Amino acid sequence: MSGLLGKLFGTGPGGKGGKGPSPQEAIQRLRDTEEMLSKKQEFLEKKIEQELSAARKHGTKNKRAALQALKRKKRYEKQLAQIDGTLSTIEFQREALENANTNTEVLKNMGFAAKAMKAAHDNMDIDKVDELMQDIAEQQELADEISTAISKPVGIGEEFDEDELMAELEELEQEELDKNLLEISGPETVPLPNVPSIAIPSKPAKKKEEEEDDDMKELEAWAENM
Repeated sequence: MSGLLGKLFGTGPGGKGGKGPSPQEAIQRLRDTEEMLSKKQEFLEKKIEQELSAARKHGTKNKRAALQALKRKKRYEKQLAQIDGTLSTIEFQREALENANTNTEVLKNMGFAAKAMKAAHDNMDIDKVDELMQDIAEQQELADEISTAISKPVGIGEEFDEDELMAELEELEQEELDKNLLEISGPETVPLPNVPSIAIPSKPAKKKEEEEDDDMKELEAWAENM
């Protein structure tokens, strides 16, 4: 197939070009051919319609002209069928070329990426990487120790006896308790002055009661006269 295309385009082993066309050039040529054949299809479809109209027009009046129109219509239909088949073949070939071109570009890019990765790894030594990671771990451990040392308050290196501190605290609490008890009992009781023995005359209340009785009697007398 490729040899046949090479002969057709003059790019085969014995052709003038020496080197075959690029996939992009071949794809473009196939597209141009598709466009040309599509225009040919439109032309043939119009001719078929014209011959069919002519055959209907002549009908039984001029059978010879009607038959000639039908014959031309059949030839156009045959050409149209051939173009349909050719377009299907060209479309299949173009799609195959496009897929091949895409795969080629993908492989090129993948190869380029692989080379870049190889170049990046060429400057790396796995032993040096391990040493670097160990150095990082040691420096991190040292940083943790420094942070722990810095976080300790200055001057807290002395050790105190907890029992001694508790005994001193209990002594202070007992002193505070004794002080509170003394404040509650208070100083010695001071004697109060004697209350005078002279009786204070009380205010007479009988007169007020008598006045209230008189008022009630007057109200009762007023109620009886009503």
